[in-house]
Amino acid sequence: MKFCSRCGHQVFSKIPEGDTRERFVCDSCKTIHYENPRNVVGTIPVWEDKVLLCKRAIQPRLGFWTLPAGFLEVGESTTAGAIRETFEEAGAQIEIGALFSLLNVIHAEQVHLFYLAQLKEPIFSPGIESLEVALFSESEIPWDDLAFPTIRKTLEWYFSDRKLGVIHFGEPTFSTHLDDIGYDERIDRKYRSS
Repeated sequence: MKFCSRCGHQVFSKIPEGDTRERFVCDSCKTIHYENPRNVVGTIPVWEDKVLLCKRAIQPRLGFWTLPAGFLEVGESTTAGAIRETFEEAGAQIEIGALFSLLNVIHAEQVHLFYLAQLKEPIFSPGIESLEVALFSESEIPWDDLAFPTIRKTLEWYFSDRKLGVIHFGEPTFSTHLDDIGYDERIDRKYRSS
């Protein structure tokens, strides 16, 4: 950041009084510009024994498969954002369930939250950010063509928990998964568009 988004003057990196971290600070209007992680919200939409996946029509990871998800908008709850993203990317109407996984993607400055969801009916279609949308059983999942490590991890947890019988749609359970995806040069390189 070079200039203040409030007044347009140059900003400087320093530790503001009463703070413990360097921030971009405008000496003119005294605005402190905080940089915080972005929230990505999505769902694990299920119909019978299958999960709905979307093939990405955008970078990063164009042409790879993902769960429907995207950035949370200002003024919406995480569940509302997950419902919106599922409709925008997969044209699917869902009943949202409990939070299933929360993954800290520190190297990308993001937090990914995935909710259990049930399709209201098996009707779906690709949105503007999807090339294709399809239902997959566990054995049909394109494991080698998944877009992001958080998608793989969430799907692995989901199918494992389903086999154990610990998934209870609509009610938070001990099966909510938390994980940190630290920086990994082999993975991080794949996130960048060419």
